[in-house]
Amino acid sequence: MASQISKHLHTGHLGENHAATYLREQGYTILRQNYRYRRAEIDIIAQKEDLLVFVEVKTRSTNRYGYPEEAVNNRKEAMLLSAAEEFILQEEWQYEVRFDIISVTLGSPLAIHHIEDAFH
Repeated sequence: MASQISKHLHTGHLGENHAATYLREQGYTILRQNYRYRRAEIDIIAQKEDLLVFVEVKTRSTNRYGYPEEAVNNRKEAMLLSAAEEFILQEEWQYEVRFDIISVTLGSPLAIHHIEDAFH
């Protein structure tokens, strides 16, 4: 029997895969998944033309305890911004940048909610 932690990681991994597929279908190119900088992680870094998008993916099995996107707090936002700054410096990115949240609710039917410019 799977532990709660491994079940949680499996759910998150499924959600990230669904989010990446969704982004590709919307015309984005996935540059990196699970980019780490210090203690921060960016789930997906994608590009569409001259736009670099940092995506936080939140996944839940159901909406019984709230919507997945509600789990993104100020601390998570700050860590995401820190890792994004490092990526931008490493890649010498000179164009537009955006921060999105993709909320995935597993089940039948699968629900994906894309919140563009979530930290604006």
